[in-house]
Amino acid sequence: MTLDSGQVFHWEKVGNGFVGAIGEEPVYVEQRRESLRVSHGARELVGNYFALDHPLAEICASFPDDPIMNTARKFCRGLRIIRQPKWECLATFICSSMKQVAHIRQISQALRKRFGDQRKIENGTGGSRATWTGKPARVDESGGESINHVVHTFPSPQWLAQGSEKELRECALGYRARNLLATARLVTSGAADLEAWSLLSDVDLREKLCDFPGVGAKVANCVMLFAYERLRAFPIDVWIERVLKEKYFPRKRKVIPQRLRAFCESYFGEYGGYAQQYLFHHARTALRKSGTPRDSSRLRHGYAVAGDSARNNKKRNARMSRRKR
Repeated sequence: MTLDSGQVFHWEKVGNGFVGAIGEEPVYVEQRRESLRVSHGARELVGNYFALDHPLAEICASFPDDPIMNTARKFCRGLRIIRQPKWECLATFICSSMKQVAHIRQISQALRKRFGDQRKIENGTGGSRATWTGKPARVDESGGESINHVVHTFPSPQWLAQGSEKELRECALGYRARNLLATARLVTSGAADLEAWSLLSDVDLREKLCDFPGVGAKVANCVMLFAYERLRAFPIDVWIERVLKEKYFPRKRKVIPQRLRAFCESYFGEYGGYAQQYLFHHARTALRKSGTPRDSSRLRHGYAVAGDSARNNKKRNARMSRRKR
């Protein structure tokens, strides 16, 4: 559930588990009830990546006690906020603008195969089993299935900075290629120090991130939540805007973005980022299963920035007016 909740886009289902790269390391993970089987030597890496030290019971208990939040909490039981490498997270969400999940996965894989490094997972008997009980994980037995698979790491900013916009466009980035290339060059030159920014306040960090081309408040909040572990960060895209308006402001015809942001900050509190992810995954998954109209495909995947629907309506109205004339 965590890997399919719109945080990361490169993990592949293989056998009974998943393969992917955490930074430079190829990893196999397999969940069996309350146990997590992992590649040999990857226990601590996987435990940190999946934030197994987050006090999940305490976090969920802090959520507002209302019907929609209670339903989302029950539906998403066990979902965690992943600790992603900062550059990889920033670059991926720059590429995600106005894209569906399947397209983001294609872009991620294309970038990895063209600019990343190849890594092999030769797991033999399938690695070790780490049992997580809320305390530091311990490897208590070998298990899992035999895995022989190739994965690719996400390209460094240095590699991308040496490329061209044309090469990036060939990875299906479209206009996002220019933004990604410019960001890679800013990071490579030292003008933007992603690691040093960990010491900044939420306000200052958001401002720094929004200085990158192609990064607005929504993408900045995603990076703050998934890469900088700012668990109050509350990304508001079309999906979340729709949930908030329908469930929390049902009698208001219009709710301005500033009011939504202020409401989320005060109502969802210290772990607002977790609450947002639970609301997002539940809404997206529930509507996908129930069947949404074809013309709401952008909403199904939730990566359009809030306000995009209004812009599309204006464009559509303009086209219809031209046709009438």
